[in-house]
Amino acid sequence: MNVRRVRRLLTAFGGRGGSKQRRRVVRYLYGLVGIIVLYTLAYQAGMAAFEGRQITFAKALLAVVESFTTTGYGEDAQQWTTWQMQLFAVLMQFTGVALIFLALPVFLAPWVEERLSTSAPTRINGYADHVVVAGYTARGQALVRELETRDIPYVVVESDRERAADVYETGTTVVHGDPERIETCRDGVNLPDARALVVDVDDETNASIALTAKEVCDVPVITFVEDAGLAEYQRLAGSDQVLSPRRLIGESLATKVTAGLSRDLGGAVEIAEDFDIVELPVQSGSDIAGVTVAESGIRERTGANVIGAWFRGEFVSPPSPDSYIDEQTILLVAGNERQLERLKRLTLSEQRRLRRGRVIVAGYGMVGSTVEDALEAAGISCLTVDKVDKEGVEVVGDVTKAEVLTEAGIEGASTVILALPDDTTTIFATLVVRELAPDIEIIARADSPESVRKLYRAGADYVLSLAIVSGRMLASTILDEEVITFDQQVEIIRAEPGPLAGRSLGEADVRARTGCTVVAVERNGSVVTDVGPDFTIRAGDDLIVAGTDDDVREFTQWVEG
Repeated sequence: MNVRRVRRLLTAFGGRGGSKQRRRVVRYLYGLVGIIVLYTLAYQAGMAAFEGRQITFAKALLAVVESFTTTGYGEDAQQWTTWQMQLFAVLMQFTGVALIFLALPVFLAPWVEERLSTSAPTRINGYADHVVVAGYTARGQALVRELETRDIPYVVVESDRERAADVYETGTTVVHGDPERIETCRDGVNLPDARALVVDVDDETNASIALTAKEVCDVPVITFVEDAGLAEYQRLAGSDQVLSPRRLIGESLATKVTAGLSRDLGGAVEIAEDFDIVELPVQSGSDIAGVTVAESGIRERTGANVIGAWFRGEFVSPPSPDSYIDEQTILLVAGNERQLERLKRLTLSEQRRLRRGRVIVAGYGMVGSTVEDALEAAGISCLTVDKVDKEGVEVVGDVTKAEVLTEAGIEGASTVILALPDDTTTIFATLVVRELAPDIEIIARADSPESVRKLYRAGADYVLSLAIVSGRMLASTILDEEVITFDQQVEIIRAEPGPLAGRSLGEADVRARTGCTVVAVERNGSVVTDVGPDFTIRAGDDLIVAGTDDDVREFTQWVEG
């Protein structure tokens, strides 16, 4: 057995559950030796007492081992003339067979399991201009999807063996190794030839990995920070860019509250002078709630263009004239400031606007504390709720419990912002809040993109995904993709036309091909907003494109060939 195979077998008894397996092996071996010794002494005494033969311990041991292993019945078989020794021989044979069957789960089963299990490699070869991802979080998964769409090589490095094996089995390129070690960075993932290193473990580990990376080579290092106060330390450690999506999420959630209480336009993305794009949630009881898109007369009444709409978590571009607008519809519209302000007034509910109760912020981590700071800066009263009794928390308790929400004053509140770290808890809390206060506004943060639609179905009015915001940040940083806005449900980018140059928008049929909408074209330093089907795209134009993240990925893959 070579050294590598020995190491693999030893590894099978290590890792998760390894200590338990080792104890089983030790107990079995001790028991086996003890049983053999007892049987040997008993056999030696039995031969003397019943057969009148004095034999040595070694001779008795040989007979016992031959019987236990079923290789024979002992050299003294012909001398077992008494019924006592014959019965003893039968007992030895049954004991030997039992010990063999007991050995199977102790030795053979772990070996078979180890042979059948999938192990992640410890190094990759031939990779260059790739992206190294240390820490496979939801944000890393969003980045991997972006990279796979663009056929950009990547490798995930994971220090936990079991976690690396799980990721490997999903088809993701992963290496099992410690990113804090020089050997892993240099030899395991070939960091010197990489395009960038993305680090997303925890604040302290991120700084340590950044130091290791800079010791190996001068690759661009991008790190995430949970505590914004530690961002400077990560820069000192060698991070070229420190991203704080949780702070951006918190500020964005607070903006949705201030925008919902005011008739002024807020949160708009300026594309050009006097041309903006904005998301407008439709409030229950507003002028256009409860009618179809055609019946709303948005274009005729305001002059704004509806680019797309979210209907209970599903984005449609453009919405059908028969699409029904309700309190969970979010319109994506474009126009000048006056047009958009007129449309916003149609989306607001007088009943909700007059409901001036405080805002309940559930969850007091980075996101929740940022929401509180932003609301207080805007002069809006808020109350914080968290399970943990810490500074800044006014009500301690679980927001999935009706009595906790009642203590927080949900009956008189105008809005509940769910800034919880767990999506399952957020979904359940949404159901509880909506049951207790049917007219209250619910704004939620989600970690996973898959949870967004569930939250809308549960009753949330607006949901923003941390993973989506993080993915956009990374795409803008690594892929040289000009993302105009990070914190909207729809991604808005500026892109070169590629193969679309020389074709009209009608011929290109961008919306049918990708689901995206070309909302404007930047040409010779000015922005053209009147882009109908007959508008011809020229080489050198920059297209302003809006769509979901998946649709934008489809569009960029198409134009980049």
